[in-house]
Amino acid sequence: MHSPSKIALLSLTGLLLSGVAVLPTALGSFAEGQPLTTSSIAPPTKMPVVTKESITFGAYDPHGDLGASPDSKIEHLFLPWEDVDLGTLALADDYAQARGRTLLISVEPWTWSTGSRQTSQELLHSILNGSRDANMAAVCSTAAKLKSPVIVRWGQEMDETDSQFSWSHWQGDDYAKAYRRMVEVCKVHLKTAKYMWSPKGNEGLQAFYPGNDVVDLIGLSVFGLEQYDRDKTGRDQTFAEHLAPGYARVAAYGKPIMVAELGYEGGDSFVRNWAESVTKRYPQFPALSAVIYFNDREVYPWPDGYGRPDWRVVRESIN
Repeated sequence: MHSPSKIALLSLTGLLLSGVAVLPTALGSFAEGQPLTTSSIAPPTKMPVVTKESITFGAYDPHGDLGASPDSKIEHLFLPWEDVDLGTLALADDYAQARGRTLLISVEPWTWSTGSRQTSQELLHSILNGSRDANMAAVCSTAAKLKSPVIVRWGQEMDETDSQFSWSHWQGDDYAKAYRRMVEVCKVHLKTAKYMWSPKGNEGLQAFYPGNDVVDLIGLSVFGLEQYDRDKTGRDQTFAEHLAPGYARVAAYGKPIMVAELGYEGGDSFVRNWAESVTKRYPQFPALSAVIYFNDREVYPWPDGYGRPDWRVVRESIN
């Protein structure tokens, strides 16, 4: 995570994303305030294959690897609602507008400065008692000035209890109340956005559903790590196999479904299979409308010693 002192520096070149990197702009791509040089030494098969028959493809792309790609139609941003310069959203908007892309804004209800965070219950109470209305209003009133179409994704992966997110330890009813309140605050300022409820896809996610009136889209997270699959199941697993359980749990809500976070890593054959299959249309997933690639290294370590997989479609070299 970036320290607050670096937030001010990095916001000059783009919107902070995921606490790791920044949105590439006409000024260039930077990480930790230093220029990046990228080289395509990863297998070219890792890039998702997009055809005219494909569902919509987009990416969280802090390094700008897909900056010139006409295939990417959604630009994904991660945004804390504290300790961030919201004025940098205008840079993100310019970047997306120039490429004809929709902005998907994942609003994370905390600060990326780990030493300044509230406890899980403190955060919940501050949201439910209205103390955080101003945070959401500030984000949404700023987003209302943008020219690009906007999707707001608030408090993602609330059904995952790996301790990455403060809001992932709330009871279902409490999360639903918090989500509803934040979306209702946002709608006062941002009239045209669509709102995404985005569980990871785990068993029991239904307890967190906030209601059809505050959900326009549903997001899921799908990641394929070859070694993890082999260790846990004894074989490689496909994109469709990973997607199926979460999809089945949300399909009954009747909303368009997106894979809001997608990544895969492994040997050439494994990667090629995923690259060729993630944007296909599947008869068993009729509501699946888009996949959005997470084009960066994993932010939070996987369990059981698998570390932080590198999902990026190219490897970076820093001079």
